Amino acid sequence: MKCRKCGEKASVNMRQHKLALCKDHYLEWIPEQTDRFIKKYQMFSPDERILVAVSGGKDSLSLWDILVRLGFHADGLYIGLGIDGGINYSNESQRLTEEFANQNNLKLHIVEIEREYGLSIPALSMQTQRGLGKPCAVCGLTKRHEMNRIARDLGYDVLATGHNLDDEAAVLFGNTLTWSADYLLRQGPVLPASDGLSRKVKPLCRFYEREMTAYALLRGINYIYEECPHAVGSTSIYYKEILNQIETARPGAKLTFYLRFLEARRSGELFVEPNLEAAHLHPCTNCGQLTSAPDLCTFCRMMEKVKPTPV
Repeated sequence: MKCRKCGEKASVNMRQHKLALCKDHYLEWIPEQTDRFIKKYQMFSPDERILVAVSGGKDSLSLWDILVRLGFHADGLYIGLGIDGGINYSNESQRLTEEFANQNNLKLHIVEIEREYGLSIPALSMQTQRGLGKPCAVCGLTKRHEMNRIARDLGYDVLATGHNLDDEAAVLFGNTLTWSADYLLRQGPVLPASDGLSRKVKPLCRFYEREMTAYALLRGINYIYEECPHAVGSTSIYYKEILNQIETARPGAKLTFYLRFLEARRSGELFVEPNLEAAHLHPCTNCGQLTSAPDLCTFCRMMEKVKPTPV
């Protein structure tokens, strides 16, 4: 297989795009496409301050790398969850994130959940769920709260996450199966800013996971290869496996699924009714973040139950 642009041996073959590229042209193509998506979906402008949520994984570190290469003002935010596992997952992911930031002379904010609130994510989950199930719900709630808090408190215009096409297609698949109207109406490359909440964007939403893996490897980005130990057997991974089977038989199926959904939502063809009660948002009386609850947001209600002593 030869590179479409120069005729040299191709390093990456993308069947869904009918495109093969050598290393150099692939490392040019990914930022070029990212910039195109940023402009197409009006994610942000060159003069805005961007906070990139980084986890030590390939997608978030690659996104940070791409935005810096494109000339955007992008700083990083790492949230320490206190998750162990066979390799001490949180320590290793933080080490790799700090290594990337130091090597590229980038600004990185670090928030340690246990230092901020007195409990790690696993410990918090044990107290709030009495040890039942995985801590994924508690983890997601806490990360969203902290990302919003830091972006707001430090004055960032945009919060960027490294969700790729596989992530977005799996979420869309699950929300479609359950016809979760509120989630379907909110899913997309951009979630507009509202009072107390920065704009949220997903610049990698149209790249396949394997495309981002190839970018990280060819770019020489060291990232954590292992999945979170609590992710094993999760519903999202199950949905990804189903979609991978479809993609194998029909290359481009995931991208078509996602793009047709975005077009249906934009044109008004997506016939779903929003939860009108949930649409009435106001500031949480404790942290100030928007909530549909009468007083405290879900995160603050959770913390009220455990009342940990800060360390």
